[in-house]
Amino acid sequence: MKTLYRRVAGIDVHRVKHVATVLIEQADGSTEAHTREFGGFKRDLRWLVAWLQRYAVELVVMESTSIYWKSLYAHLERAGIEAWVVNAHHIKHVPGRKTDLGDARWLAELGRFGLVRGSFIPPQDLRELRLIARYRHKLSGTLAGEKNRLHKVLDDAGIKLGAVVSDISGVSAQAMLAGLLGGEEPNALIELAKGRLKAKREELQLALDGELSARHLFLLQSLQGHIRQLQAQLDELDGYLIAAMAPYRWAWELLQTIPGIDAIAAALILVEIGEDMHRFGSADRLASWAALCPGNHESAGKRQSGKTRKGNSLVRYLLCEAANAARRTKTVFASKYQGLVIRRGHKKAIVALAHKLIRTIYVILSRREPYRDSGTDYQAAAVSKNAPRWIRALKQFGYWPTQTPVTA
Repeated sequence: MKTLYRRVAGIDVHRVKHVATVLIEQADGSTEAHTREFGGFKRDLRWLVAWLQRYAVELVVMESTSIYWKSLYAHLERAGIEAWVVNAHHIKHVPGRKTDLGDARWLAELGRFGLVRGSFIPPQDLRELRLIARYRHKLSGTLAGEKNRLHKVLDDAGIKLGAVVSDISGVSAQAMLAGLLGGEEPNALIELAKGRLKAKREELQLALDGELSARHLFLLQSLQGHIRQLQAQLDELDGYLIAAMAPYRWAWELLQTIPGIDAIAAALILVEIGEDMHRFGSADRLASWAALCPGNHESAGKRQSGKTRKGNSLVRYLLCEAANAARRTKTVFASKYQGLVIRRGHKKAIVALAHKLIRTIYVILSRREPYRDSGTDYQAAAVSKNAPRWIRALKQFGYWPTQTPVTA
């Protein structure tokens, strides 16, 4: 096999220990190996980088072990040394080489011949914004959990407000909840209903008629305070992320032209995938990286399960949320959803819409053009494709053209 790099280093990354092996190809084709252990502190990482520079290393290959690779990668990036962070899943099943020294040398060997691919690593600015975006995602989940706990405590007290209002976080519901915590009577709280809730006065009176004990009140006040605190934190993080989009404003604004994607969703997606689509090469590769395309598993000429594999969980979550919003718009996404949901069900149809969204994102960021709806009627296309089969079945069982079933 032809070598692609003559001076390669493989690093087995741990929390406080890094084992590095440098392979240098000689003129006669033989290799000279140098191995050394380093600590995981900043001083040790500087020594490791200096050691690699001494051997004029062209490429460094390391596994994506937890988050321990991130600090080392930042040092290598600042030093101008090309580094690949490879997927541990691609090499973990290799027999033997289970020592730290063996792992480091094996990574270097794979890198020499180009037998591994580096993972997508965004620039430093986006890597740091990822920390904020993922913390926001965690807080959002915590907020949803606290709201569910609020529902549970209200139901425990016999108050079924969540069964009547569509959103317990809405203005009317929050005003009623505040009145309950203040000791007001249900009849007085009904007057706080706004908009369409005014037509549900009788249901609201029944829903608000419960038995709130002192412990219920204490817990509800605590939950309300925590929910307000979490919402304030989320608003602060959203403001910071949107302000941080200034260097990527062109891409951020283009993403918002896609149905279902608002300002904060556009910022979160951009933080995860970046603005440069050339790193992925094609829309297919971007969809595969996000694990939003069908799985490819074939054996003995038979197609096995097409279940999607694991990928970037935040990108999947964001695009599925955007797909849920896009299916309600008067665009091609709604047509595609209607064409799929009957045959595939809601969940698979949403994943298919998310797959279409990620491909659309690739196209508009590559061309730097806003989204334009194609106007394709996917529901009509599905009917056109399946109508002959449906008609044959209707004729077979006597429903066509008389529309009266055949009696046995």
